[in-house]
Amino acid sequence: MALLTRTRSFLRACWPWLRIPFWIGLGLLVGFVLPYTLVLNKRVQERFNDLVFAVPTRVFARPLPLAAGESMTPAALQLELTFAGYSDDGHGQVAGSWARQGSRYVISSRGYAGPEGGELPKRIVVSLNQGTVASVRDLATGKTIDLAHLDPARIATVYGADQVDRRIVRLTDLPPLLVGGLQAVEDRDFKHNIGIDFTAILRAAFANLRAGHTVQGASTLTQQLVRNLFLSREQTFTRKINEALMSLLLELHYSKDRILEAYVNEVFLGQQGGQAVHGFAAASEFYFGRQLSDLRPQEVAMLVGLVKGPSYYDPRRYPDRALVRRNLVLQEFADTGLLSAAQAKAAQATSLDVIKNGQLPHNRFPAFMQLVRQQITSDFDEDTLSAGNLSVFTTLDPSAQLYSEQAVDTTMKELGKRADPLQAAGVVTDVHDGSVLAMVGSKIPGDQGFNRALDSQRPIGSTIKPFVYLVALTNPSRWNLATALDDGPISMPQPNGTLWTPHNDDNQSHGMVPMVDALAKSWNLASIRLGLAVGLPRIRAFLQSFGLTDVNPGPSLLIGALDLSPLQVAQLYEYIASDGHALPLLAVRGVVDGNGRTIKRYEVQSGNGEYQPAVRLVTWAMQQVALYGTAHAIGESSLASLHVAGKTGTSNDLRDGWFAGFTGEHLGVFWMGRDDNKPAHLFGATGALRVWRNLFAKLPTQALPAAPGDGLQMAWINPADGKPTEPQCTGAKQVPVVTGSLSGDVEGCGFWQNLFGSSPAAPSSSGGPAGPGVTPAVAQPLPSGN
Repeated sequence: MALLTRTRSFLRACWPWLRIPFWIGLGLLVGFVLPYTLVLNKRVQERFNDLVFAVPTRVFARPLPLAAGESMTPAALQLELTFAGYSDDGHGQVAGSWARQGSRYVISSRGYAGPEGGELPKRIVVSLNQGTVASVRDLATGKTIDLAHLDPARIATVYGADQVDRRIVRLTDLPPLLVGGLQAVEDRDFKHNIGIDFTAILRAAFANLRAGHTVQGASTLTQQLVRNLFLSREQTFTRKINEALMSLLLELHYSKDRILEAYVNEVFLGQQGGQAVHGFAAASEFYFGRQLSDLRPQEVAMLVGLVKGPSYYDPRRYPDRALVRRNLVLQEFADTGLLSAAQAKAAQATSLDVIKNGQLPHNRFPAFMQLVRQQITSDFDEDTLSAGNLSVFTTLDPSAQLYSEQAVDTTMKELGKRADPLQAAGVVTDVHDGSVLAMVGSKIPGDQGFNRALDSQRPIGSTIKPFVYLVALTNPSRWNLATALDDGPISMPQPNGTLWTPHNDDNQSHGMVPMVDALAKSWNLASIRLGLAVGLPRIRAFLQSFGLTDVNPGPSLLIGALDLSPLQVAQLYEYIASDGHALPLLAVRGVVDGNGRTIKRYEVQSGNGEYQPAVRLVTWAMQQVALYGTAHAIGESSLASLHVAGKTGTSNDLRDGWFAGFTGEHLGVFWMGRDDNKPAHLFGATGALRVWRNLFAKLPTQALPAAPGDGLQMAWINPADGKPTEPQCTGAKQVPVVTGSLSGDVEGCGFWQNLFGSSPAAPSSSGGPAGPGVTPAVAQPLPSGN
């Protein structure tokens, strides 16, 4: 009682001195601290209630199909696996890993969800034999799998204002070891503290004081989240007060689970160039190429260890530091009972096993991505793509793309100094469905500049000729591949009074020649006469049916006075390569939203085909181009077994060189020339064809059948009159013809047949070289014939 009396007396005596600070403090509390706290409270609630993490739009290649009979080589398979972020661990037991055993590959796939559905993870055994997949088996059941797919590689990322890579996961989807381990290492009292851990603060202060520098932090997970979401990194007293107040407010309004879920999706865990990696799900892909659920204890420990300093402990740049940090975290796991001592010791004995290249490509293949953007702009504008949380699945074939880039680079090196001023472009497609598998817009891989494959329109030279011959062959009663064409000199008046006098590349005329030879040897004069006889309006209308505009109306069109891009040339040749199906070239398969729902699919419905007998005749004739014609380098190489159908093209003064060729599976179109339009001094056969050969020397593909297609039959023809004759007759030519298109009578070896070299020209109703009813138009500059 006496003590209470003395205390009261003391307070009465001190009150005159205390009342001013008291009222000032109370005023600050009511006038500033309370309103300030209310403002912070409003900010915390608004931000957290509307929390939407920035998730970029991801762009993927096509899933790799694996089925018996699919074209595949060991080099291509390993390239695909590496590009998709799979690692060779010697066992192939963990998702995202593989191992080779001779011609057998054990692959643990990761599974994926795409516009056509997707596949679950599984371990498979893929056996290869002579350039094809021999078999695919499920390792767990031993059963044969008809068709398996590996998850597609990410080829680009479309970021919004924030250059952040992230994948959103729910707390329930996280591995228990990650949830428990994160708390064990970063905030052991997370479940019970109020957002601030005073015990940890005292413990850290003592440890730092004893060490003489900062060795231990005291921030709770809640404080770290507040720092990431609301505050800057500046080390000031005001920032620390705000952090503490906001942490208390966050804990007041939201559950521990919601705070932890926000943390695991927000925490910064790495950097690649200008792109930041946030959240454990994105970090799992970035460092290990796998989903969180597939991680082993040592990999979980590596991610948890990175929280302390992603840059300092970067496992790619500082593997020794990262290894020490990871093993320390594993020991923490053992000390807290998350792992047994034996488990922790076994995990500590492993290597880091971080994949070499993180899967954060911003725009690995800019030329192809430009085509992707062009094709989906009608459905998704740039703002929608940049807003993120979409997955765009494309048709890109990584091996075709990488091998195409290598083929261009190899060819440039082969050309030496001649290649310095040159540029190149190319397109590779699937002949069956029109999928664009690869696009090269420059001789420099990854060049973000001008896309020559899409935007550069150059004279295509003799690559036009198969379409001139195709239109003619749609009338089998008048023309077949052995029909004689006059390759004699041509001189045609032009409206300005001058004469158009085209010539062959060799400056020679070759008299009467079979149609197939005229195409194989790319003789201009014979091709012009054929086109004029067929009718320029028909040929021009046929080309316009592919969506081409500004098609040259003059006769120089017949030998390539037409400016097209490599993509447009590929679109034309896709018609022939796909057996007469007018398939639009597609670069996008579908788009999936953030919830895994397919919101758009792009697919082609092919019809029954058009003019297929004529298409098959032209295909066979183009195979002769690769055997003994202007592309004979293919027939004389190891690629002869592919029975390639192709056509070279060279524009006027050797400015542009082209080659378009296809196998039973792939079409490749390549261009070489100069951006300044000066002569490149290369024919199609000495430039673009070399790129094509360098590509198909590596690209797994199926051979084109050597035999004529359905609806055709082989016949011996007398080129003088286009009628069937006996094989022993002089000048007789064996070619495929449309079944039933020839008369049943077979000519004997008469006088004119035995003197074919001086036989009369094939009948013509044209009355002159311009053809029936053709009025020569103003001719464009003459392309070369090769």
